[in-house]
Formats: sequence, structure tokens, C-alpha cells
Amino acid sequence: MFRATVLTLFPEMFPGPLGLSLAGDALSRGVWTLEPRQIREHGLGRHRAVDDTPAGGGPGMVMRADVLAAAIDAAAPKDDPRPRLLMSPRGAPLTQARARELAQGPGAIILCARFEGVDERIIDARGLEEMSIGDFVLSGGEIAALALIDACVRLIPGVMGEEASGVEESFEAGLLEYPHYTRPRDFEGRALPEVLLSGDHARIAKWRHEQALALTRARRPDLLSPQTGDASRRR
Repeated sequence: MFRATVLTLFPEMFPGPLGLSLAGDALSRGVWTLEPRQIREHGLGRHRAVDDTPAGGGPGMVMRADVLAAAIDAAAPKDDPRPRLLMSPRGAPLTQARARELAQGPGAIILCARFEGVDERIIDARGLEEMSIGDFVLSGGEIAALALIDACVRLIPGVMGEEASGVEESFEAGLLEYPHYTRPRDFEGRALPEVLLSGDHARIAKWRHEQALALTRARRPDLLSPQTGDASRRR
């Protein structure tokens, strides 16, 4: 079973959208589990402080290594096989391949930072893998954690209705997904592509691949091999 444990200062943000739609249905059926844990339970002093001023000076506050270590250790014993992730804008980009890898494992322990970030020493001391969902900065790691968990949960067998629907999505074959159409046949003067009405499955498959390749070349050329123009395996 995929088990997600989220260490956060705002556990009330979970399950949030993860409690709805496919992920929420699977959560209610026990296909996967979610455990948000309050970091402040391990805070120091009367006010349960979790942060302090930056060593060397500078703006903002930094989350303390000792507090975070206590929170991580309480949530996951040393023999817990789940990877320990820190949501961070400087982390490795989350890819579809990494999401699938995580989905096939026992789950994840996810630390959501706030303020200016965490004391660097906790990353090494607890073997945290820094992970990013994009080249931008959020107020904290919670929204990034929600996105990460959703990307993983939808890939767990039994969550999506049709397994094929996950196979043909963007990034699964190294390309962006081809365009989709449905009824009506004509919408405001825009007709369905004739090839989709042909009934020729081989021709339709070829057209979809060509469309996916064209979209990828236009929008995400970094996904293509510079030598061949085909899907790169750098995912």
C-alpha cells in the first residue's frame, strides 16, 4: 500500500483536493493512506518554536534541524523503507518517471518547509531528497506536496478506471499528449478532424503520434533528442 506521511505546520491543508475525485475515492477505499503530522508538536519551549534567526544574519527565519529531526524520527523509524522527500524550489524537478517510480513503492515521507527554508544539516542527517514542482517559489511546501501525492496516487493500480488512460498521457512516452476531441461534430464552425471519423485505427494512431510530436517540438523541444527529433529518454 502507498502510504504518504506529510510533516507540516498546516495539517489542516490535508487531504484538501486529495479527498476528492479519484484520489479521494481511493483514499476512502483504503487503496492508499494519508497521515498529516504537525511539526509544531516537536517545537521548543512554551510557544513550541520551530524556527530561529539565520546564522550569519539575513532576513526571515529558518526551520531548526533539531525540531525537524524529532518530527521525522517520530513519523518514521529507521527501518521505514519510504523515501524522505523535502519539497524545495532548488530540488530536482518532479518528472512523470519519478512519480511512477514512487507510486510503485511503499509511499513517501514528505517534509513541507516554511519561512526561508530548513537548516541544511537536516538534509544530510536524515537523507532528505529535495524535490521541486517547478521554477517558482510558493509560500510553503504544502501545495507542492499535494501535487506530488496526486501525481503518484493516480498511478496506483485501481485508482484510474482504465489503465490505458494513464499510458497515453503527456510525458509517458516522452512527448506531450495529442489533442482530444468529442461531440459535437461541429463547434462554432470548427469541425472534428476528418481522420478521427475514418474508423481507420492505424491511421488515427499515426495522426495522433504526429500531433504529439508537433506539439512537443513547438512547446517542449527540450523533451526531444537533438539528433533525431524523437522522444528523448532524459525523463
